[in-house]
Amino acid sequence: MVKNKDLTISDSFSGLPQRDVVVLVGEILADVFPDRTVLGGAPFNVARHLQAFGLFPLLITRVGNDKLGEELLACMVRMGMATSGVQQDSVHQTGQVMVQIEAGEHTFHIPSDQAYDFIQSEEACQLVLSANPGLIYFGTLAQRHRVSRQALNEMLRNTRTPRVLDINLREPWYTKQIIEDSLHHADIVKMSEGELETIARLLHVSGNSAHEQATSIIQLFSLERLLVTCGAEGAWQLDAVGEKCHQQGAANTKVVDSVGAGDGFTAVFITGTLRGWSKTLTLSRANAFAAALCGIRGAVPANQAFYHSFLDEWGE
Repeated sequence: MVKNKDLTISDSFSGLPQRDVVVLVGEILADVFPDRTVLGGAPFNVARHLQAFGLFPLLITRVGNDKLGEELLACMVRMGMATSGVQQDSVHQTGQVMVQIEAGEHTFHIPSDQAYDFIQSEEACQLVLSANPGLIYFGTLAQRHRVSRQALNEMLRNTRTPRVLDINLREPWYTKQIIEDSLHHADIVKMSEGELETIARLLHVSGNSAHEQATSIIQLFSLERLLVTCGAEGAWQLDAVGEKCHQQGAANTKVVDSVGAGDGFTAVFITGTLRGWSKTLTLSRANAFAAALCGIRGAVPANQAFYHSFLDEWGE
């Protein structure tokens, strides 16, 4: 049992404001760089930021019965995060990603059959129902294996909670079917401009421009909104009625490490959505936070002090 703010987090999220509870489903793992190992995985990174922003993330994932799994759980406890959604696996190892950096670009080798590929449905569904979240976040990587994919599908079938899909295409761990099913499940989708291009090609989406392709995807899958991140160029979003909002990249951003910037963007977007910020304000704040993350080493800050200026500005 760990503490977040003044509330005790146990196996129950009952009594918490619905708008403050976010369920995140997917991978928790270690990114193994040539010179260091960093605890991460997109759902974990997003959850870490949400906890720092004062929300209550419930991460549904699975780790092995090994040293790395113990480290990840201990890290969550230190950060004040609930661990009741972290299943333990005595057969499969905790997830790892081997990261190489060449000419400033990251390449990823992701082994198969890791613990997060085997999330068990019954336990996860019970937790989601008891948490009564205001939003569910899910991605694509943890759907590569049918066990975790079926668990996610079961969770989504059992709730009408709004869903945010964070596209994370990693070769060879996605298929046309996974992408289509995920888009059908989602209300709001976030992807990079490169992923938009890939998905448009994979799904034979009509449109000669990114805007036209985004419009087609929104209409085809009845989405509420589509967010597209463009690296140093900022980000834009398009909604179901065709309203577009664009935010330029932060000026004079010093890039130390861009890994995890997209996860930070997503976390601020989720916070703004649940807090009722305007679309323009949410996009601006998400972009600024992601740019700041690029100025530090690692996907998440080492301590809470990094967040203070943002929380002060947001009045949180």
